[in-house]
Amino acid sequence: MKIDYYEVLGVAKGCDEKVLKSAFRKLAMQYHPDRNPENAEAEVKFKEINEAYEVLKDPQKRAAYDRFGHAAFQNGGGAGGFRGDFSSSMADIFDDIFGEMMGQRRGRAGAGGSGRERGSDLRYNMEISLEEAFAGRTAEIKVPTTIQCDECSGTGARPGSAPKPCPTCGGVGRVRAAQGFFSIERTCPNCQGRGEIIADPCGKCGGDGRLPEERNLSVNIPAGIEDGTRIRLAGEGEAGLRGGPAGDLYIFLSVRPHEFFQRDGADLFCKIPVSMTTAALGGSFEVTTLDGAKTRVKVPDGTQTGKQFRVRGKGMPVLRTQQSGDLFIQVTIETPQSLSRRQRELLEEFEQISSSENSPQSTGFFARMKDFFEGLSES
Repeated sequence: MKIDYYEVLGVAKGCDEKVLKSAFRKLAMQYHPDRNPENAEAEVKFKEINEAYEVLKDPQKRAAYDRFGHAAFQNGGGAGGFRGDFSSSMADIFDDIFGEMMGQRRGRAGAGGSGRERGSDLRYNMEISLEEAFAGRTAEIKVPTTIQCDECSGTGARPGSAPKPCPTCGGVGRVRAAQGFFSIERTCPNCQGRGEIIADPCGKCGGDGRLPEERNLSVNIPAGIEDGTRIRLAGEGEAGLRGGPAGDLYIFLSVRPHEFFQRDGADLFCKIPVSMTTAALGGSFEVTTLDGAKTRVKVPDGTQTGKQFRVRGKGMPVLRTQQSGDLFIQVTIETPQSLSRRQRELLEEFEQISSSENSPQSTGFFARMKDFFEGLSES
């Protein structure tokens, strides 16, 4: 007894064409013979999937199946019989399946099997200071890479000779072989997809067309750049194989933690301790900003720990603009230590003449706590 076509594809009866095709694509790739060699069960499942999709993708066949079920295609009934057309249903997703299964090998061969391959991209990790991120700089770096061989101009062949078309694949870089339902295209094992072979390799590079070298490069780091930024230098990666284009160089920047400042986007934050007397009586202090300038911050009397002061325009530059963030300074009140006898006497005298108005936060807190627990005991 045949399984319901909707059940085979795992879709609801009223699903649209997009859902149907998506389900078919997923299952076809899962049970494809190339992915399940010598698996008879997967081959049977693959045929069932194809048959179900061939019926349900056609509006007329689907309508007949919804009305009569499998009987619609048996003994000439309903839609006049059905013979699964594998090539028809697979044509709908041929590019999807084979693009994913063979894309890397096909891409390596290149157009026409020229043998030229793009060079690899390179990564360089660079650490800079917050001051350098603030001001920007030009950095000189040394990158181990490969360059085109000057002896053979990147061809890999000895001067006076040239690469020859691969006799196995005829110069296309791919070979075909029959497998199950398909004619499978594979990378040529003789030339590794390049389409050509070098009978007389260059004596300097050994036929590779490139040589190792450490290059000196200048990197422009713009002001305001953030931690984790990636800078791309096009064409500064490894040289291509057999005269192919060079890859790119990617520089990954990290900014070292600063001793005084923390960064959040374009804004800077820092914590500064102030004396108890300055906080109580008021005063000011001087802070050095990241650009080296001096800024005086006024502290009003009665300032508490955690109070934040904002200095506009003294944060980080905003990348590729004329704007800057702000500097936020948070103060912490420092309790006096190592008191002399006279200092202690003065503080004790101050304590005796103090009232609740001098310490409203602590007075209010303990009053609320007392009321809270007294209320619990009475309930």
